[in-house]
Formats: sequence, structure tokens, C-alpha cells
Amino acid sequence: MPNKIAAPIAKEIPKSLKKHKEVRIDNYFWLNDRENPEVIDYLNQENAYYESMTEHTKDFQKALYEEMKARIKEDDESVPYFYNGYYYITRFETGKDYPIYSRKKGSLTADEEILFNCNELAVGYTYFKLGGLSISPDNKFISFGLDIVGRRIYTIQIKNLETGEILSDKIENATGSSVWANDNKTIFYTKQDEVTLRSDKVFKHKLNTDSATDILVFEETDDTFNVSVGKEKSRKYIVIGSGSTLTTEYRILNSDNPDGEFTVFQPRVRGLEYSISHYEDHFYILTNKDKATNFKLMKTPENATGKKNWKDLIPHREDVLLEDIEIFKNYLVVEERSNGLNHIRIMPWNDEPDYYLPFGSETYSAFTTTNIDFDTDILRYSYQSLATPSSIIDFNMKTKTKEVLKEQQVLGGKFDKNNYIEERIWAPAADGVKVPISMVYRKGLEKNGKNPLLLYAYGSYGITMDTYFSSTRLSLLDRGFVFAIAHIRGGEDLGRQWYEDGKLLKKKNTFTDFIDCSKYVIDQKYTSPEHLYAEGGSAGGLLMGVIVNWAPELYNGVIAQVPFVDVMTTMLDDTIPLTTGEYDEWGNPNTKKYYDYMLSYSPYDNITAQKYPNMYISTGLHDSQVQYWEPAKWVAKLRNKKTNDNLLFLNTNMDAGHGGASGRFEALKELAKEFSFLLDLEKIKI
Repeated sequence: MPNKIAAPIAKEIPKSLKKHKEVRIDNYFWLNDRENPEVIDYLNQENAYYESMTEHTKDFQKALYEEMKARIKEDDESVPYFYNGYYYITRFETGKDYPIYSRKKGSLTADEEILFNCNELAVGYTYFKLGGLSISPDNKFISFGLDIVGRRIYTIQIKNLETGEILSDKIENATGSSVWANDNKTIFYTKQDEVTLRSDKVFKHKLNTDSATDILVFEETDDTFNVSVGKEKSRKYIVIGSGSTLTTEYRILNSDNPDGEFTVFQPRVRGLEYSISHYEDHFYILTNKDKATNFKLMKTPENATGKKNWKDLIPHREDVLLEDIEIFKNYLVVEERSNGLNHIRIMPWNDEPDYYLPFGSETYSAFTTTNIDFDTDILRYSYQSLATPSSIIDFNMKTKTKEVLKEQQVLGGKFDKNNYIEERIWAPAADGVKVPISMVYRKGLEKNGKNPLLLYAYGSYGITMDTYFSSTRLSLLDRGFVFAIAHIRGGEDLGRQWYEDGKLLKKKNTFTDFIDCSKYVIDQKYTSPEHLYAEGGSAGGLLMGVIVNWAPELYNGVIAQVPFVDVMTTMLDDTIPLTTGEYDEWGNPNTKKYYDYMLSYSPYDNITAQKYPNMYISTGLHDSQVQYWEPAKWVAKLRNKKTNDNLLFLNTNMDAGHGGASGRFEALKELAKEFSFLLDLEKIKI
């Protein structure tokens, strides 16, 4: 390995952080300033160190990149969906990084109308993201959001689809999403606080006017809430949503009356969560009202929306989580979860018997996708598993027949899903709870403790980590890796209580579950500490930070992407994006009991002088979710404290944010870095 350079050593500038009559000394607080040239210099030094130490893997990285890219159908396109007279299509061209958005009027054989060619628009930008596309009811205009930094701060503009002209209307500092009223000249959109990036205001904009004259229609003054704006599938109502971790509230306005006043659907009550869907003269409400932990479905007349008028339609069940609904003219479709698996239930409005779509695997995921058309018997859903490529399926709810519209192609001619084994096993946690683990590996694998195994998890915000197919993952599986997902508490994999038992003052269950899953796959001889690897990003990066402090001996290597590791300092700083809205997830450290509990696991605060696994840590300079300085400080302190010579890399994308690179192939290069890190540790060559 020629041309090695020394690992950067960040200078120490002690800063006293005082709270609850206690003092924490943070030697690397100074890294919290992206305008400081010394900070940028340090990040560049870390990048140079990473490049130097991995120089011998560069050919391997390139080969992995080409290998993964070769499996992807480059000239690909989405399954068209029909809405308001047009078929809408997203497609990619060979060698191009960005999508082309188009539509065809009335028929798929009609001429293609290009809405946006992002490959042309992205020229000259190191980061490019187009989002929030919204078509006016008369099909003549489209509003869209543009982010060219990666910080998820968008500029909204409007395009005339008849002339191709981009109008002078320009709305800065927006979330990117907008929705049209039925008059074809009014859009509603959300803006965010310039410092915290909290979505807090809804404005009304009239076509061909200066955005400086836009009217504020709602401001969310509670800094633990975020706002959104949308339109009901029935197209009758514009809806403003306000939500925190535990509480929701909606406001509605008839889409035909954009200059009217929004009315509150049901005033917020702390702990009451609900979402609404309109159908004919009723609203259908998915809610946890009346202690319905796993949620239930209720309905209410559209002119009597307060909760006193809500009536049960699907009652609460202790063993079934009600996740979502999809309303059609003749059917109600319900997405449920039981025993950790998705189920799709079809309920005709005419009182015919309801039924479930049949799924046979133990590691699958199935969910409804683009179902914009209201008056149709066709339900569109997606199905995949760890070994089965994703399929888009149209199911006729009347005839009970299905048509597979598209199955993800894996090019290269070598992939056969029958060459892989899928399993779901249950690991015993320390408190007796059984935690499911989904895994996939090549046939013929021997459980002899010698297999490399990558264990992935997230475990926060009630986000369920469903199994999913990945063609890029084949580069690990075909080289002998086992890939596994630990469905730990903090997610909603086994129902709402699974989430409740992994947050606030029960958050440590998330971390101990992952450690217990790690021990179990070792005990069952799938792998050993010499060959076990862990991976997590964002809040999953927090998980990685905790496990390397608590059980470093279990892992040979750890990948932490954009990790939330400086928990205490971040949660005490309400100017940092997202902080105040997180209090119901982690706790408010301004209260002593939460301060003590969070401090007891915060990765940055609990680094000790011990042996740490090999670690690859990635971040983006413009990250709006987890600020770059969290992983930067974490690495600086780890370098100072760790007692072994294991690898420790910080790789900062100086042009991107939380989601990494914006181009589809640029993202593969980042993945090639991660895979080469693992394969190099396993001494597996090209």
C-alpha cells in the first residue's frame, strides 16, 4: 500500500457545555462551522487520508462499480400511470444519470411530451434534484421544486406545458411540494424556517404574480410540529397537515374555493394521531383514538368532522397494525401488518365478502403504489423479497386476476433467484422478547462460523424496515456474504407497541436488540466476530455508534452513513434543523430525566479508551438531517481514544447532503466504497 499518509489529528479546543449543573467538555465543538477554512481543511485531510489508505482498492472499487452498473437496465422506464387524461412516465436513457419526465395524451401510442429532461437541466451542477411535480387540473401548467445544493431547500417554479416557457414565478426557501386548486391559477405550498429548516408555513400563490405578495394561510407556531399541504384523491379538498411524533391535526378547504378559509378537521389533542381520506360525503379516518395502539378505521360525515362524530368501521386489533388505506369508487383497500409481514385486504363497498391478496414467502414486502385514479377496479401494488426482484402488478379487484406489468430486470445473464436462500429467524433478546431477522445468502452455505455477514438495521421513528431486493447486494452475496436485516424495537415491524418499546426512556432496547441479534447469528454459526459486520445510517448510524461503544468485540467492521452520534449537543440546540420535532422520539434533554438517559447512550459522549472495530463513516457537507460535524467530531474523538490500529475512515462528500450523490450512477460509486471496505477486510479480491 504505497503513498500512505498519517491519520489527521484534529486540534483540541476545549469548550464547556453546561446543563443541569453539570459540565461536559467538548474538545471538537469548533468543527461546528462550515464557513471556517480550518474545518474544511480538516475534512479534506480526512478525505485525503481515506484516499491514501484505500489506494490499493481503487481498481476493485472501479470493478465493483462497473459490475453493479452492468446489472442495471440503463434505458429503463416506469410503468405508466393514468391521471386526468394523460399517461405519465419516468424514464432513463443509457449512460444518463438523471430521469426524463414525460406524458402521453389519452393513449400510450400517442406522441411523447417531455415535461423535464433532468440530464439537460443538471448540466453545470454538482448536485441536482427535481421534485414536487404537480400538474394543474386543466393539464396546462406544472409546478416543480429544484434543489441544487443537497440541503433539501427548494425553489418552486412553474412551467407552461403548452409553450414550454418557465414562468417568472419563483418561490425561494420552500420544501418543494405544492398543490393546485381547481381554478388552475392558485397553488398552495409550504416554506421552512431558514435556520431550523422546519416546515412551518403554508402560503397561497397566484399564477403570474410576484411571490413576495403571496398570502400566508397558515403558520405552525409549535416548534415540535411540521406542516404539509396536499389534495384529497377525490380532488374535492385541499388539506393542510400539522404533525409531531405523537399528535396530528388537519385543516381542509374546498378545492373549488381557494380564497376561502381553511377549517380545522379535528383540533389537536396531545397523543391523538389521525389521517384522513375523503370519499363521497364522508371522511375515513385512520386513528389511534380510544387507545387504539395499532390504529383503527373510523368514518364521519364531511360536514361533521370533530371526533365526537367518528364511528368505528374497522375496530382496533391487538395483533394487527392498520398501516394505510386506499379508497376507490367501488373498493376500500386496507394495508395491514401482522407477525411482521404486510397484508393487503380488499373490501368492496357493496357488502360483498372482503378478501386478502395471497403472498407465500416469509421475507417479502408488498405495498400499494401509484393509485391516483379514483374510478377504477384496478389496484396497483408492488411485490419483492430479498431474493425476488421488485414487480409492479395490476390486480383487478372485480375479477380477482392480476397482470405483472414489470419485473425489475437484473442484467448480465447470471442472476437466478433460485440460487439464493431466504430465511427468517427469531433472536432472543435479553428481556425474553423474540426479535425477527430476515436474511438471504447463496445456496450451499455452511453454518461453520466462517461466513462474512452484514447485519443491517434502523430502529427509530416507527419506520418499518421491510425486506427489499437489491441487485447491487448481489456483489456481496455472490462473494459469500450473508445479508441480514434485524427488525429491532424502535421500528414498527411487529406493531405499534414494537415502536413504543424502542423510544424515549426505552430507547436502549433498540441497541440491546441489535447486539442480541448479533450474538444470535454468531451462536447459530452463520458467522463469527471475525467476520461479522454492522451497517446503519442516520438514526441507524446512532445505533452503530452505540454498539461500537457497548460491544465492539462482536464486529470486525462497521459502516455508519450520515450518523446521528452527537445526541446530547444536538438535542440541546434548538437552532439545529429537526431538533425540536424530535423531543417525542428521544426525549427533551432540558428535562433532567431525559438528559441523564440520553447522555448514558450518546455515542460521542461515551467514547472510551478501548479497542474499536474497523469503521467506515460517510457524511455530506450540506446534510440538513444530520449535520456533517456530528460524524466529524465523532471520528476526531475516536482517533484520540481508541487503543488499536484498526481502520477508521471519514469520507465527506463536499457537494452533497443527507441522501448522498444525486445521480443514479454516482450513488453506485459511494456504494462501491462501502463494499470494497468490507471485501478488503475479508481479503476477498476481484
